[in-house]
Amino acid sequence: MVISGFPALKASLQSAPPKTAVVAAAHDEHTLQAVFAAQRDGLIRPLLVGHQEEILSIARRLGEKLASGQVVDAADDIHCAARSVDLIRAGHGSMLIKGMLPTGTLLKAVVNRESGIRTGSVMSHVAILDVPSYHKLLYITDGGMVVAPDLEQKRHILQNAINFCRFLGYDCPKAAALCAVETVNPSMPETIDAAALKEAGGQGDFGPCIVEGPISLDLATDREAAQVKRYHSPVAGDADILLAPSISAGNLLGKSLYGLAGGEMAGVVLGASVPITVNSRGATAEEKYWSILICAAMN
Repeated sequence: MVISGFPALKASLQSAPPKTAVVAAAHDEHTLQAVFAAQRDGLIRPLLVGHQEEILSIARRLGEKLASGQVVDAADDIHCAARSVDLIRAGHGSMLIKGMLPTGTLLKAVVNRESGIRTGSVMSHVAILDVPSYHKLLYITDGGMVVAPDLEQKRHILQNAINFCRFLGYDCPKAAALCAVETVNPSMPETIDAAALKEAGGQGDFGPCIVEGPISLDLATDREAAQVKRYHSPVAGDADILLAPSISAGNLLGKSLYGLAGGEMAGVVLGASVPITVNSRGATAEEKYWSILICAAMN
């Protein structure tokens, strides 16, 4: 299965039952617009944590009626994060949606050794891009969590992304370990890592998938460029996953495809007991909706 874009992914979920979702710091209009839209579309059943009176006021303004017990009052950002994570631990949610609080505050509660919900050895971020010039969704990792991953961390980041694609229905995801060049160069350590990841993929370490690297961005996404350079690989021009060599590269790539290239973007943090949306507090309601859609597809 290959997903061409967000509308195609949404269509594939029409028969799935709604998932329970905890919304941390839900006192934000864009967040609630996205949450209520997802609820109307049958994607989620939300539990709203935050400033109760503000949440109720926004809901009234949006013409939404809230059920009894649907709002959990929380005084500040730290309380919102902790209460939301507690609800997940207690089994009241199968996804965690970030509202009007800093990402760092929410993730601090998530990774707390005593009360958090971290399960994986490495938590990583995947940006999902629907870019007009590309024939299917792109999954870029990691542009938001691990600053300068070593080879072992890259293995976990790649495994997270591959597992993520399998949750969405991909049988054999195609992953490109991005570098500036296509050959191993000792002066460019990321090329050595990329070659090692390709070898691990070929040995079946990541399960059913194809891993290519080192490979440049143009070869991973442009068949004609690969033909001109005589670069032969099933991944060339048809990559699903773009593994960035650093957080800076992943962040810049995601934002350039989202902004300059006119793409639509969703995002999810993996490695906790449930998927977590971490859109910017300034993100549009539509962007937050797509992230909720992705998390709903994973459960």
